[in-house]
Amino acid sequence: MDLAVLPLPRLIERRRAFYEPVLFQEPTTHMSSAAQINANRANAQLSTGPTSDTGKAKSSLNAVKTGLTGRTVLLPGDDAAAYEAHVAAFFERHQPATDEERNLVQSLADTEWRLLRIPSLEMGIYAVGRIEFADLFPQEDPDVRKQLIEAKVFLAYQRQINNLSIQENRLRRQREKDVASLKQLQDNRKREERKRLSEAAQQYIAAVHDDRHTKWDPRQNGFEFPMAEIELRALDIEPDLFAEWAADNAA
Repeated sequence: MDLAVLPLPRLIERRRAFYEPVLFQEPTTHMSSAAQINANRANAQLSTGPTSDTGKAKSSLNAVKTGLTGRTVLLPGDDAAAYEAHVAAFFERHQPATDEERNLVQSLADTEWRLLRIPSLEMGIYAVGRIEFADLFPQEDPDVRKQLIEAKVFLAYQRQINNLSIQENRLRRQREKDVASLKQLQDNRKREERKRLSEAAQQYIAAVHDDRHTKWDPRQNGFEFPMAEIELRALDIEPDLFAEWAADNAA
């Protein structure tokens, strides 16, 4: 039955039944037969959740906390391909080079995904409320009635709306923390890489002066930098590096 045509007492009753946790329901007084128990189990296995638009919308409210607090990233209505593209864009932007950096970039992508979800979740809450309270204030002017229904929705779902705000602030703090941690990690790594590159360049300069640079292998000396990168750094340190070697070989 469409909730829009239900009288207010039944709407309240349905809403209360929807939000009351199953664990706190009173046990029934009648005894179930073994056949009834088996039938109930079979029905539970076949159940696929709410099928009406209103039921699905209300069910999505139960996923708000799950989708924002980290127990899962993708909700049933999320686009997996869009999520993968979203994550790939973050990896392309931040270029992580270690497992720790990659974990932080993944966390940043997931946090941003959850933040982007919040506006649609808030709109969904109001959509549910507008359906639930569609019959209220029938004697009021249409514009006034609309405002009254919006106020009623806010009051009825204030806990859920406030929860979105709380989770948004938490996610923003988490994002700031991850950004700072990633920056520190990458700054430290790049500083160490520059130091190691300079060490490789100094060894290469010594090899040039000893006329053995043609056989000098960075990997055999513990360096993973490309030879061209080492040569460029060596020339930064000593611009006339090859002048003496070229003169000696010309003679």
